[in-house]
Amino acid sequence: MSLPSYVHGASPVALLGETIGANLRRTVDRFGDRDALVAPAQEYRATYRQLWDTTTTLAKALLARGIEKGDRVGIWSPNRFEWVVIQYATARVGAILVNINPAYKAQELGHALAQSGLTLLLLARRFRQTDYVEILDRVRPECPALREAVVLDGEWTTLLDESGSIDDDRLAAREASLTFDDPINIQYTSGTTGAPKGATLSHHNILNNGFFCGEVLRYTEVDRVCVPVPFYHCFGMVIGNLACTSHGACIVVPGEGFDPRGTLAAIEAERCTSLYGVPTMFIAQLDHPDFDRTDFSSLRTGVMAGSPCPVEVMKQVRERMHIPEITICYGMTETSPVSTQTRVDDPVEKRVTTVGSVHPHVAVKIVDPESGRVLGRNESGELCTRGYCVMLGYWNDATATAAAIDAGRWMHTGDLASMDDDGYVSIVGRIKDMIIRGGENVYPREIEEFLYTHPDVADAQVIGVPSARYGEEVMAWVKPKPNASVDAKGLTAFCRGTIATYKIPRYWKIVDAFPMTVTGKVQKYRMREISTRELETRRRQEDT
Repeated sequence: MSLPSYVHGASPVALLGETIGANLRRTVDRFGDRDALVAPAQEYRATYRQLWDTTTTLAKALLARGIEKGDRVGIWSPNRFEWVVIQYATARVGAILVNINPAYKAQELGHALAQSGLTLLLLARRFRQTDYVEILDRVRPECPALREAVVLDGEWTTLLDESGSIDDDRLAAREASLTFDDPINIQYTSGTTGAPKGATLSHHNILNNGFFCGEVLRYTEVDRVCVPVPFYHCFGMVIGNLACTSHGACIVVPGEGFDPRGTLAAIEAERCTSLYGVPTMFIAQLDHPDFDRTDFSSLRTGVMAGSPCPVEVMKQVRERMHIPEITICYGMTETSPVSTQTRVDDPVEKRVTTVGSVHPHVAVKIVDPESGRVLGRNESGELCTRGYCVMLGYWNDATATAAAIDAGRWMHTGDLASMDDDGYVSIVGRIKDMIIRGGENVYPREIEEFLYTHPDVADAQVIGVPSARYGEEVMAWVKPKPNASVDAKGLTAFCRGTIATYKIPRYWKIVDAFPMTVTGKVQKYRMREISTRELETRRRQEDT
C-alpha cells in the first residue's frame, strides 16, 4: 500500500518567538560592524549598526507623524535602500506595511489604497515611464483614509528630521507593546487571475519563513546576497531581506528593477555568494553578452522561484554560473511564501526536477480537488499547506479567506502537484491551467519542459485555447534564443515521435516576450485572451 501524500517538516531548530525588530536588534548586537545593505546604483552602504540607527530615526519620525499600532503605511517604490529601511522601521512601530506593486496604474493603486485603508503612503517620484505622483493625485479623492503622502525623492531627509521630537523611551514603549502574532504586512496577490487580494501576514509568518530559508541556504554573516527580485513581493522582502538580516548576511540591491547587465556587475563587484531570481531573470543573464566576461567564482548558492523552473535552465545555472548549491523554492504570498525547498546537498536529480521537500515546521498534503481525500504517493492532486506560514487571512475579505483556507487551517494553493516516495514535491501545473483535450488531461508543464530541450528555444509557455472539436487545443508560445530562428513546422517535427500526438501543440506563436507581472510571472490568462482573439480573427478571415 502506498504511503499517503502527507508530510510534516520536523526540525530540531525552534521557531523564532520574537518580532522583526527584536530579531534585527539581536543581529546588530552580534554583527554590528558587518555590511548589512549595499545599493551600488545609489552609492549606499550601511553596516548593521548604521541600518539599525536609520530604522530608529525613521521609526521615531513615523511616531511623530501620528502612526499608531495597526495603522496601514504603504510603500510604492522600486528596489531602493529606503524600501528596506521602511520595512524594518514600520515593523518596529507596529504599523502594517502595505506593499504596492511598482507596476500598478491608477485603477490598481486606487484599489489597494482604498481596500487597505491606507493612512500614509511613502512613494518614489517615478519609476521608468510611470509618474507615481501624477497617478496618486488622480486616485487620492477615492481614498478618504489617506492622510498624507511622502515622496522619497526630495522629502526623505525632511521626514527623518522629524524624529527629533520623539525620545527613546516612547519608541521603546511602542516596541514593548508588540507581539509576534500582530499583523505586520499586507501583500496584494499578483493578480494573474482576478482582482488582487491583500494577504495579511504577521511577524511570526514572515520572520520565520525568511529565517528558515536562510537556514536551508546555510547563510552566515559572511554571505552576500544579490537580490534583483522586487522587494514589494515576498521573494524580495522575505527570502531576500529577512533571510539575510536573521543571519547577519549582506543584502545587495543591484538596481531599482531587474537589469541583467546590472545584476551581473553587482555579482562580480560585490563578490556575492548567493543569487536570487525567477527563471526569466536567470535566462536573461545566461543569454547576455556580458555573461562570459563575468566572474562568478564567489557564488555558492541561491534561489530560483516565482514560477516553474525549467530543468534545462537549472542545469545551466549550476554549471555555467558556478552555483552548485542553487535551490528551488515553492510557495505563494499567502504562505509567507515558502512551503517546500530543495536542499543544497540534495541529489542533483531532485534539485533540478522537483521543488524540494517540506520546510521545517510546515505540513503539506496532496488531495483530490473534488473530494479532499489525501492521495497516495506519485498521484497528482491539489497541494495544500498548513503551519506557522499560513497567512492570517485576506484583509477585510472573510469570504475570500474562507474559500482559500479550510476549517483545518489548510491553505489550498490551486496548484497541481505530486509527491514521490522520498517526499519530494513536483508541480504539474495550475488546476485552472490544465488542458482537457478531447477527454485527455494535458499538463502544460510537461510540454514546456520538453520544448526547453530544443537547442534554439530560450523559453516556452503552453496554454489551452477553445476548440469546437476537442473542447480545448494545445497552443505554445515560444521565445527563440538570441540570433536563433524557429517556426511552427520545425517545432512540430521536433515533437513528433517523441511526445504523444495529443500533446503536440496545434498552434504556435513565436514571440520576443510574454505578458508578465512585475515579479516575472507569466500571465497565462492574458496569453489565452490574446490567442483566442487572434485565432477567432484568423477563422473569420478564412471563412470569407
